[in-house]
Amino acid sequence: MNAIISIMQAFYLVGYSIELEFGDGTREKVNFEPFLKKSRHPEIRSYLNLEKFTQLRVEYGDLVWGDYELCFPVKNLYANQICHSTADLIAA
Repeated sequence: MNAIISIMQAFYLVGYSIELEFGDGTREKVNFEPFLKKSRHPEIRSYLNLEKFTQLRVEYGDLVWGDYELCFPVKNLYANQICHSTADLIAA
């Protein structure tokens, strides 16, 4: 049986790293820098601005920035695997 995993808390660490605490007590330190630097999408790259990046929040069990401008599947964050879709890598 698959349990629903949600994010309970997010703690900004340093640079582009965030520690996430999940509903089952698991904690993961996730580094978003490689994802942000590889993206060619200007809206995603705008989060290389640390002031903007640190404005994250947990909403309904998800980690989000802005009006869901940047968010990731919780299962990927739980596994500490952030991937680019082909669309994200295409120059805008």
